[in-house]
Amino acid sequence: MLGMNKNDTTMLLLVAALTMLAPFILNPFPTDSGLAQFNAGYPDLMQRFVIFGIFAIGFNILFGLTGYLSFGHAAFLGVGSYSAVWMFKLLAMNVIPAILLSVVMAGVFALLIGYVSLRRSGIYFSILTLAFAQMSFNLAYSVLTPITNGETGLQLSLDDPRVLGVSQTADGSIPVTNLFGLEMRSTFEMVVGPWAFQFNAGYYLCALILLAVFYLSIRIFRSPFGLMLKAVKSNQQRMNYTGLNTRPYTLAAFVISGMYAGLAGGLLASMDPLAGAERMQWTASGEVVLMTILGGAGTLIGPVLGAGFIKYFENIFSKINESVLHSWFGALPDGLEDLLVTMVYPFVGKGWHMTLGILFVLVVVFLPGGLVEGGQRVTAWIRSKKAGGNKPTSTTEPAE
Repeated sequence: MLGMNKNDTTMLLLVAALTMLAPFILNPFPTDSGLAQFNAGYPDLMQRFVIFGIFAIGFNILFGLTGYLSFGHAAFLGVGSYSAVWMFKLLAMNVIPAILLSVVMAGVFALLIGYVSLRRSGIYFSILTLAFAQMSFNLAYSVLTPITNGETGLQLSLDDPRVLGVSQTADGSIPVTNLFGLEMRSTFEMVVGPWAFQFNAGYYLCALILLAVFYLSIRIFRSPFGLMLKAVKSNQQRMNYTGLNTRPYTLAAFVISGMYAGLAGGLLASMDPLAGAERMQWTASGEVVLMTILGGAGTLIGPVLGAGFIKYFENIFSKINESVLHSWFGALPDGLEDLLVTMVYPFVGKGWHMTLGILFVLVVVFLPGGLVEGGQRVTAWIRSKKAGGNKPTSTTEPAE
């Protein structure tokens, strides 16, 4: 199917099912129950799941295939966001031109940075990419203020000189982003008993793009180009001894990875037309590294799982406050309730970073291959149980 083997087709169909059915999967609890705190099926969060999944898939093409660890991929995310917002300000509110410009500009920027950075490998390559990312952040924050609007961030205004479209609507507000008239914020809510499911146009656009780039990553992994990148990761020095120049391959992987990041940045701006320098900070680059390693570097579905894992727990843990904890433990005696709230509160709310860090440490220690390795272990255990249960039992006694 589409040039893929059975396993790859199954994986693509699995990702398609998870993304298309996300409003149901992420809302398992009734809206009026105490466990509704753990629901994540609202448009903004679902959009971030798939957008950062795209970001992580692109990073995995570089890190997972070649072994080159970049600490500067947030620079391409930021370039994509700024490009998209400028397209909205100058041309039209249709998201297609903005997304295309984001990919092109991020690709050009990645070509320039990759051409210099890939002259070195290992930790020196990582430091170079980190330096370029921090330079980009500082330029966006201060020197390039006329283009980026500095710390305030680039956003739409009522006096934008938009060529195709109006600068403001009939009621005097700023036009919203759309896909040939379909507004990205358009949301349909379906109520089924105590459950409420939201279907957002912007989310499904991002989900379809995720499926397209995931399919592209599968083809890259299985192509001769992908095999060459895996050979670079295995032993680049030996390949150089054979007279093969590996730099064009690694540079191509770097540019493709940067274009994925630019696509993610363009989608972020398409869902919320705002671009700030914080998207280019080194912490954003570190986040995509964590997503890829947590899910399983070098695997196809791992980065998507890692992105979903981090974004889910980041949002769930951060919104649990003292009042929520008191409602959870309210049935207990007052002294015990206060004690439990005091013990749990440092790990949620403002302290959610600590909980996420603990989860990350546990996964890395016990599942070095990431969440994908965990899934493989569970699958192997289930198969071994089935195989053990199907073995015929002997009814004869051994001879004495």
